[in-house]
This record gives sequence, C-alpha cells and structure tokens, in this order.
Amino acid sequence: MPRWGRAAIAAFVGALGPLGQAPYDQPLVMLLVFSLAFLMLRRQKHARDAALVGWCFGIGYFSVALIWILQPFQIDPDKHAWMAPFALLFMSTGLSLFWAAAFWVARLLSNRTWPLILTWTATEVLRAYALTGFPWASPAQALVNGAAGQGLAWVGPHGVTFWLMSLAWALSFPAIYRRRHVMRLGQAALLGSAAALFYLPPSAPETPLTPHWVRLVQPNAEQHLKWHPEHARGFFDRQLALTAAPPETGAAQPDLTIWPETAIPWVYPDAGGALEMISAAARGTPVALGMLRQPGDDLFNSMVVLDTAGQAAQIYDKHHLVPFGEYIPLASFAERFGLTGMAQVSATGFARGPGARTLDFGALGRGLPLICYEAVFAHDVNATPDRPDFIVQITNDAWFGRDVGPQQHLAQARMRAIEQGVPLMRAANTGISAMIDPRGRVLTSLPMGVSGFLDAQLPEPLEPTLYSRTGDGPLVLLLLIGLVGAAIRRAASK
Repeated sequence: MPRWGRAAIAAFVGALGPLGQAPYDQPLVMLLVFSLAFLMLRRQKHARDAALVGWCFGIGYFSVALIWILQPFQIDPDKHAWMAPFALLFMSTGLSLFWAAAFWVARLLSNRTWPLILTWTATEVLRAYALTGFPWASPAQALVNGAAGQGLAWVGPHGVTFWLMSLAWALSFPAIYRRRHVMRLGQAALLGSAAALFYLPPSAPETPLTPHWVRLVQPNAEQHLKWHPEHARGFFDRQLALTAAPPETGAAQPDLTIWPETAIPWVYPDAGGALEMISAAARGTPVALGMLRQPGDDLFNSMVVLDTAGQAAQIYDKHHLVPFGEYIPLASFAERFGLTGMAQVSATGFARGPGARTLDFGALGRGLPLICYEAVFAHDVNATPDRPDFIVQITNDAWFGRDVGPQQHLAQARMRAIEQGVPLMRAANTGISAMIDPRGRVLTSLPMGVSGFLDAQLPEPLEPTLYSRTGDGPLVLLLLIGLVGAAIRRAASK
C-alpha cells in the first residue's frame, strides 16, 4: 500500500479511539483501536514510516477528542470564529507529534511491537509536563467509569495508561501469530476480562459521610451574556437568590457555599458591597467564590473565601493558566499580530499564582482549591505540601459548549478524586456541578444548562493512596530502565 494510503487508514482508525472518552464512554472500542495501532506498527519496516503512521493516528484521535475546542471561538464569532479550524488543526497535529515520536523510537528499538508500550506511555508523560502540559483525553481518562479506573489510586494516570497499552499489545498477538490457537483463546479471555473491568462499576462499600453540608451554586450564565452590562447584575442576583434559598428536603443548613469561577463582574478588592451581600444571603456561613483580583498591576484569576462578616479571609490565585486563553506565550511577539487570549481581560493576560496549596475551611477540614483547567493535571494536585481533606473545583465550562468538553472535564475531576482518595466538590457556571466521592463516583449532580443549587453532604476522605505518596516518579524510573534496556538489547543484536 502506498504511504498516503497507510497514513489515511491510520487517521481513520485513530479517529475511532475517542469513542472511549466521554460522552460516548465506550472504552473497549478504544482498546481495540489501540490494539490495531500495534498491528500497524508491525507493518512498518522503517522508522520514518512508523512515525508517519503514529502521527496520522494521533491526528485522527485528537481531532475528534478535542472537537470541543471549536466552541470558545463561537463566543465572539466576529472576532474569533476564523481561528477555530486553525486551533483544532494546530492542537491535533501538535499533540500528535508526541505519538509520532513514540512510534518512531519504538521502531528504532526493535522490529517487534512491544517497545511501543514503553515509548507511548513515555510520550504521554511528556505530554502532561512539556510546555506547561496538556494531558487532556489521555487513554486513562476513558476508564474512570469502570473498575479499572480505580487503578488511578495506585499508579496514577500514566500507570493506568501503561497497563492499557500492555493490554492492547497482548490483544494484537493472535493477528500476528496466526497459528497459535491457544493465544486466540487467551485473547478471548483477555477481552472478556477487559470488558468487565471497563464497564462494571467499582465494587466498594457505601461512602461514609461527614455531618457537614455544602451548597453548590450553578447560575447558568451563558458566556456571551455573562459580562454584558444588561445581564451581569441579573446573574449576580440569581446567585444571591440561590444562596439564600432554604435547604433542599432532607438537607441541613449548609456549612459552606461554593460559587463558580469568576462568579461576579467586580474585581477584588473594589467589589463594593457585593461581598457583604453574598455573606448576608448565606446567613453568615462561609462562601467560596471565583472572582478576578487586582492588588496592583497584576491581574489574578482567584478563589476568595468569605468569612461570616463578608470579608476575604483567604485567597487562592490560579497558577496553571490556559495558554492562548488566559495568557499568550511570547506575548510581546504575538502582540505585533494583534493576538490576545480569549479569556484575558488585560493586555498582558493573567498573572500566575505561587502554586498549589490548601485552605482552612474550619470544621470541614483543609481543602485544595482548583480553578477550572487546574483539575487536568494530576501532578499539580499531587504537589500540594499537605494532604487535603477534600478538593474544591470552581470552573466556567460555558466556554466549552454543552456536550463533549464539560463531560470530559468532569471525568478528569473524578480522576483527581480517585488519585488522592478524597472527595471533590465541583461548582460549574453552566454545569456540570457535582459532589464526587473519594472513589470518583458522582453522588449527586446538576446537569448542563440549568440554573439551581445542590445541597450535598460532604463524604469522608479515604486513607492516603499509593499514588498520592509516590506520584509519577516510580513509573518514570521504570520507563527509563525499560527504554535503556531496549536500547542495549538493540545494540547487542547488531
């Protein structure tokens, strides 16, 4: 088959892989697609051909998995819509370079396919860290609904990816070794067990709950109207009313109320009497809300925790910002071409906070704040100096439409809960707001596109997980040993 034909087939097969991700949630399809990728590598005699197949496979995968990236450009279409196809093309082709490198190095190391397990996992680790990282739509993300997803507590997302790639490699055996009937039977058994792990919910006892109640406020402020002068005050009043509403049936008075990211149109500390109004609506109980903060020249995307008097008792500044959204890399150069981040409201973009840390929420314990994009990074959550009792994520998923993006973002939040063994409360502007237990199960939620509040009892945390203690270090060491060993083996065979 000509090279262009192999590239086209690789792109088509890769485009089926995201069926494993939310909202489709068919991880067995993704496993079979990855198994086909091992077979395609087997057919490539030269490293350059392997790299082309890996690159096209990745383009197909990321073009479908990241289709939500078109949505932010429709908020202000007159200004940004022309960028949308270029953004998807740039992201899919750029991220696919990691997978091209994985296929290229795997073919250099051996004529067999097993090195791809090591190289593919290694490039997924690099994708999470390099150039601020972007591990969205990782293979492990597709397993969060099933029992296999509980492996995140032990080995983290990259360890689960390593296991998944090993399984895909094993499933490719019968197509390679056609005469080994025993292996075909083994494949059938492997496929059956994988299906059970992927689709069966984790078997675990009922989640123990603390006596504390949390209210999650979801105003459903559409992004193109959120800051509009004729609508902004109405959204603020809506949140006040939701905060002041009596508890839901069976619920107690909330001990903490959470508003979403950038919940109010005023910049701290010049918020006028808005904070006092919020505290009054909460009847003196603490409120955590997202708002912009400008103490001097720098502008921060922050979470402000109000005390019972409506004063800012604690402040957390977002430290992992969205490239080309909240800031522009090489801003001085980009400014010459009129390029600015879509979410930034100043010429220089947002400033970075000092890093991950926990906040004191009194009787509820210590909470780790995450603002929107920060929930994507397992290693950032692991970097906090002290272990939290729970995680608080505030987000504004109105940027991402009402389908693929928000559901994938929720899946990543559930991954962070499993990895740390702590509950996660999530207040989203337009949804999906949810209370998530330490095993990543959604206990209760508000769907996309509705205005309302959610009163939920805070679950108790589990004991510290293995991954929360070790992070990615052991797996990275294992990958290095495996890759060096494969290189030595290759050199010795020449």
